[in-house]
Amino acid sequence: MRWTGPDGYEADDSVDRVDVDLVHGFLSTSYWAPGIPREVVARSIEGSLNLGVYAADGSMVAFARAVTDRATFAWIADVFVVPERRGHGLGKFVVSTLLEHPELKGVRRFMLSTKDAQELYRSYGFAEIADPTSTTMVIRRDAAELYGGR
Repeated sequence: MRWTGPDGYEADDSVDRVDVDLVHGFLSTSYWAPGIPREVVARSIEGSLNLGVYAADGSMVAFARAVTDRATFAWIADVFVVPERRGHGLGKFVVSTLLEHPELKGVRRFMLSTKDAQELYRSYGFAEIADPTSTTMVIRRDAAELYGGR
């Protein structure tokens, strides 16, 4: 599916159109996946519902993916806008388009993790898990240890 965004940008959920090298280049220097191998990024894209944002020349300028069963649960991950295209509303465009994707209708729980974009996600209804008696559990592994990054 394709959506038209601000200033002529286009969102597309075609996995074939995703620029894996661009995604890998961004993620391998991110705070959440430093040093991640390209083959891991490629597998993550193959197993997810992806949304790329493309400029008029066809170059990918933003990305987000949902790890999901497409019925009850979705984990939003790897959301980014390339630095030179920030400030055009593309972060909001990629997030809102992914959250409204027809394959995610009826999903009752969306989750994500962020160190620096809380305000963006709060605007869509996300909230921190503040309850210390929460039933949510996690295993955290350091990306740098796993992939040999920073």
